Amino acid sequence: MSNLRDSLANRFPAVTGSEPVEWAISDGLTPYEEAVAIMEARAEAIAAGQARELVWLVEHPPLYTAGTSAKAADLVDPDRFPVHQTGRGGQFTYHGPGQRVAYVMLDLKRREPDLRRYVAALEAWLIATLEGFNVRGERREDRVGVWVRRPDKGEAAEDKIAAIGIRVRRWATFHGISLNVEPDLSHFSGIVPCGVTEHGVTSLVDLGIPVTMPEVDAVMRRAFEEIFGSTERVETPLLRSHSA
Repeated sequence: MSNLRDSLANRFPAVTGSEPVEWAISDGLTPYEEAVAIMEARAEAIAAGQARELVWLVEHPPLYTAGTSAKAADLVDPDRFPVHQTGRGGQFTYHGPGQRVAYVMLDLKRREPDLRRYVAALEAWLIATLEGFNVRGERREDRVGVWVRRPDKGEAAEDKIAAIGIRVRRWATFHGISLNVEPDLSHFSGIVPCGVTEHGVTSLVDLGIPVTMPEVDAVMRRAFEEIFGSTERVETPLLRSHSA
């Protein structure tokens, strides 16, 4: 019940009369450069009132991204995977197969131009999604993302299961969140994820929950609607999905 109350307390709906948020899912692996180009164009159109809000779910080939606070020393193995400089907030993170990335393009002018509230709503969305699989996700005041306690590793042990990195231009958001479903966790060893050295990373499958990506997508959509409002499934026009 506490996570449900958390979701309700962090609701971030659009103004009355707004159209549903478009909800698109790309199959296969989407190149990162393509995703950024599409997000930037869509955010511009949203800010200009020429496009509807969109949540776009993708998977990427293995890669590292560096946020605006990334430190060179946190790139442990620069030759392991491609490294992309990006304008989102945060430090280094990993994207790859088995990780659900959700790019969130919303109009904060139609909701509330408050970045703290927006990030809190994204955290609540992830926490509600995890609750759908009986996993307790938690926030941390000194760390971005969503964390799970790991008493099997030690009394104070905890791992990161989801990351958040956003960018906002003219109050239109892009970039978003990533949730570890079943990625190769060894791929995170090439970086210091989000600059945090004392904790590890985990995934739903690593926690012993054998779920598929479509199952996760369905729970994510329901949880999103609890917090942000209704969605409408759409095709992915202008997107070229690439098979694994």
